Amino acid sequence: MSPREGRPVKVLVADPLSDAGVEALSSDFDVDVRTGLDKSQLLDIIGDYDAVVVRSQTTIDAELIDAASKLQVIARAGIGLDNVDVDAATTRGVLVCNAPQSNVISAAEHTVALLLSLARRIPGADATLRGGQWRRSEFQGTELHDKTLGVVGLGRVGVLVAQRLTAFGMRVAAYDPFVSSERAARMGVDLVPTVGQLCELADVLTVHLPKIAETTGIVGHEELQRMKPSSLVVNTARGGIVDEDALHQALSEGWIAGAALDVFDEEPTTDSPLFKLSNTVVTPHLGASTAEAQDKAGTMVADAVKLALAGEVVPSAVNLQMGAGVPEPIKPYLPLAEALGWLLAELHSGQANELAAEYLGWIAEHDTQGLTLSALKGLLSGVVSEWVTYVNAPLLAEERGLKVSARTSSSAEDFLSLVRLSAGDAQVAGTVVGTTSRPRLVSVWDFGLDMELSQHMVFFRYIDRPGIVARIGQWMGDANVNIASMQLGRRTAGGDALIAMSVDSPVDDALVRAVGEDIGALDARGVNLPDRLFGE
Repeated sequence: MSPREGRPVKVLVADPLSDAGVEALSSDFDVDVRTGLDKSQLLDIIGDYDAVVVRSQTTIDAELIDAASKLQVIARAGIGLDNVDVDAATTRGVLVCNAPQSNVISAAEHTVALLLSLARRIPGADATLRGGQWRRSEFQGTELHDKTLGVVGLGRVGVLVAQRLTAFGMRVAAYDPFVSSERAARMGVDLVPTVGQLCELADVLTVHLPKIAETTGIVGHEELQRMKPSSLVVNTARGGIVDEDALHQALSEGWIAGAALDVFDEEPTTDSPLFKLSNTVVTPHLGASTAEAQDKAGTMVADAVKLALAGEVVPSAVNLQMGAGVPEPIKPYLPLAEALGWLLAELHSGQANELAAEYLGWIAEHDTQGLTLSALKGLLSGVVSEWVTYVNAPLLAEERGLKVSARTSSSAEDFLSLVRLSAGDAQVAGTVVGTTSRPRLVSVWDFGLDMELSQHMVFFRYIDRPGIVARIGQWMGDANVNIASMQLGRRTAGGDALIAMSVDSPVDDALVRAVGEDIGALDARGVNLPDRLFGE
């Protein structure tokens, strides 16, 4: 990836970057700091640069990437990558990296700051006193001591928040299906199997998850209605993880006492119904806005850009592909393993202390380490708040106390090769077929299947009896959901059975729940896998 010899390497800093970051880049490259450019201005100049550094203001989309003929690196000085088209960059062979550790302390401290401001009603008291009024009696707050903190997502920020609030004398409960019970016990955290149950326990609920299809609205009407009227909600992760319409209703109707928000569905915004409520505290996405976090982000991405342009491995690269060391027969199974890992995360219930992988048949004759990394990457991608890569997946698993095991066998039952994954109470298996290595799903929850593994899927586990298929079909038709394929699996007549469907549009969780209730399902799951796993 080294630039052509004989010309200077040029780096565009398109958003404000710390002086330390600019200085670190300038020691090796020609650096232009040009912030506040609109898209047309960027299109005019981006073709001159080998690397682009952004924060959150500038969006690097597919059109800009296509226009950047020399571009080799896009570096995001922070954690989130909502403003970078990673798939387009990957297609063009452009490395994308970020600074995943830069703001975790700042984000955790801001979470605690917002909570204290909310609990002690500081913003309102400050405003009235500055307005010339001494109104002590109107601003009675609540103590955190001896209350229960509910943490949704025990990643790095979630753990730091839990540690800090434990020092306030709070009990800590958490929902995170991929933190082992042993790890939680060492932290003094009680694990709870569902978000709804956590909401019932929590005096304070704080969310620390990535924003994907499965986590958007994970705290919604149903969850908020289960909370105590005295409870507080804090969101410093991503807007939309807590449903804003549901939150507004909960605050307006007294389901909960207050909310503190640093992130919103649409940003920037100055006009939200939540801003008009007296029981909210809001800040304009300040989680990473400390001098220390910005210095860390700047120097981290500068180091990453230097490594990338020197052709070296970049630990923070989010689209790093498996290298030449992966055996050719294994490569078609890499996206399958990642998709199965993601699917497994969606299907399992309760706690998973171990990811168990099995590689059966022909692939067992080769080095399968890359398959295990792919499966682990898929499993964790919807759980942790940073971008999961082949490089950091083992570390993230270790931090959660998640064990990873793999075994091989030359016997693959009726298949040339088979990948089988298990975690908690869930099991999935798949293979690839044809000259284009199409992924096939051959087992879910130990029910035998044979269907294409597709992006949008629905699974119903129920007691076998007549009429279920027709009722499901009627529900889907009424909702204008087109069923692409359907498979039935059962062990015995009248016993446990499974219906697996692939559909042509994203799965609506409310619809899946309604169908499940109507047919008396033992389990009902809708799964939306990421686009990048199904690229041509």
